[in-house]
Amino acid sequence: MNIESAAVNILKRGVELDTKKRYTEALVCYQEGLQILVDKIKGEVDDSARSYLRKKVEEYMNRAEAIKKLVLQQKEAGQFHEQVHIENNSTGHGYKTLFGRFLDEDVKYVSVEDPYIRSFHQCQNFLRLCELLVRSCTNLQLIELITSKDGRSEGDQREWFSNLSTDLAKYRVKLVVKYSETLHDRQITLSSGWIIKIGRGLDFYKAPENKFCLGVYDLDLRPCHETTVDIVHSKNVKQSYG
Repeated sequence: MNIESAAVNILKRGVELDTKKRYTEALVCYQEGLQILVDKIKGEVDDSARSYLRKKVEEYMNRAEAIKKLVLQQKEAGQFHEQVHIENNSTGHGYKTLFGRFLDEDVKYVSVEDPYIRSFHQCQNFLRLCELLVRSCTNLQLIELITSKDGRSEGDQREWFSNLSTDLAKYRVKLVVKYSETLHDRQITLSSGWIIKIGRGLDFYKAPENKFCLGVYDLDLRPCHETTVDIVHSKNVKQSYG
């Protein structure tokens, strides 16, 4: 029985991630694959094919529900931990791909701690993150950035943040920038409780080979430096905001 190959590939990827205990990523794949199968059932006229597809949908739906429960249990117990290892020169790790699944209407505040949002390309990375947050988090009110000052281009750094702040205000989002000379940790904290810790911070992409190559704008196509991303959940996050 030949099921839609797109669904097969997505569901296979889901199983692979599921096996690696990358549950929230697996869930996204299962949901996408299931949608394709459900759409296919609607147009399928052969009874045996419909019955086969229904059985497959039920199997994956049950697994998706089990994962949802598991993630909920781990969050409640404060034990949720998902790790993604980004290999040197690998691609497919844009911010949306890495943690876009956690950006939703529950996110009202975002805190970004990263000592290296200083040079032009690093500030552009932060800008890309802000674009993603504004598009994904419909109830977003505040983005807080804690970083360090750039001695060489401090004036530029302040101007870039000022421009960004003005633009974010058009979307009713306030930008607060704080400076710390002792900051070492790099993490993105969402008011919904999710904490994304990237070993290298936002700046884990390699510089593009030139200004006219793939990956200049689409970070999923940009080769990366090796780093580790740890995703955890804390129920105490909400209390520390506002």
